[in-house]
Amino acid sequence: MENYDEEEVQDVEVDDGKKRKIPLRSNVWAHFTKLPCGNKGKCHHCRKTFTANRGNTTNLKNHLDRCRSYEGVKVEGDPKQQVFFRQKGKDKDDGVVKLSGGFSQEACRMALVKMIVKDELPFSFVEAEGFLEFIQTCCPRFDVPSRRTITRDILELYQHEKGLLKSVLGASKQRVCITTDTWTSIQMSNYMVITAHFIDAEWVLHKRILSFTPIANHKGDGIGKLIETCLIDWGIERLFTITVDNASANKVAITYVKKKLVNWSVNSMILNGLYMHVRCSAHIINLIVQDGLAEVNNSIASIRNAVKYVRSSPARLQKFKTCVDREKISYGGLMVLDLPTRWNSTYLMLHKAVVCEKAFDRMKEDDGHYFNWFVEEEGEKKREGPPSDDD
Repeated sequence: MENYDEEEVQDVEVDDGKKRKIPLRSNVWAHFTKLPCGNKGKCHHCRKTFTANRGNTTNLKNHLDRCRSYEGVKVEGDPKQQVFFRQKGKDKDDGVVKLSGGFSQEACRMALVKMIVKDELPFSFVEAEGFLEFIQTCCPRFDVPSRRTITRDILELYQHEKGLLKSVLGASKQRVCITTDTWTSIQMSNYMVITAHFIDAEWVLHKRILSFTPIANHKGDGIGKLIETCLIDWGIERLFTITVDNASANKVAITYVKKKLVNWSVNSMILNGLYMHVRCSAHIINLIVQDGLAEVNNSIASIRNAVKYVRSSPARLQKFKTCVDREKISYGGLMVLDLPTRWNSTYLMLHKAVVCEKAFDRMKEDDGHYFNWFVEEEGEKKREGPPSDDD
């Protein structure tokens, strides 16, 4: 809180019997106006009048601590002022009380940079009209940087965080597990990502993305060279495992990395890398499920087409809801019936369709267009369906 002087005397009688005006010394008078009628002061914020008994400003100070009109300008008015505020916790009703200091241009700028990174916002967000109006209202003292400045700040933040992570990896010398994968974008550009997993001195598991970069192709030598470059860049000399999917090119990449690590250090690998190659279990499960789905592909295609018909227009969806009600099916979330793109959403589609099996059967009776829609050709090929009891 502000440091106020307890005693405040305005008129002082000197040796010659005359009274002299002594300047007001207490900081509290920056928020009050001294009234001519006695020792009273009028608050600048709430416009209320209070008495300073015998020149003592404690009463005025106590009011200023409680003045609601003054709360909104405490921090803005005094850079040294500290206030308590409530920050949202993980739970909606959970709040964490924190102590905030005064205004800091650098702190606000760094918070803005981190917000853009965490929320994956475009750099032009700082020049958006709505954001500028928001800042002007809640924090007019903050000078919003341009998108070019934000770009430089993000690069500086990356270099700073990279330096901190390299110091952790270099100081502890613990072994690191890495995971890598490659893919091709819609623009037919090839990318590769490398993620590191390690345990710190406190036995806390960490995961950090070390590299996200274009790659010429998906060949094993190219993948291996990028892994080698990444390890050298981050100063990682002690490797534990490399987790990849079951593509044949990854086997070549692991062999390449092993040859390079042998020349780095005696302890660069465990058991000469005998168990370094770890195959991604999620990819293996995905392959198993895809083979299983291929055995019933026609039935799945038939059910998918039925769902596609229901979702093709609001009128058909409403017709299907009517069939659900007539069959007295207790079913929520009809909008979940959507075309799947991955095998786990195929499962969700089948799970919902089984519940509504009778409703699909009633569609054959109540909707004359339902059966005819499957007779039509789609891409010079007849549609599978409608789904039968066996499907």
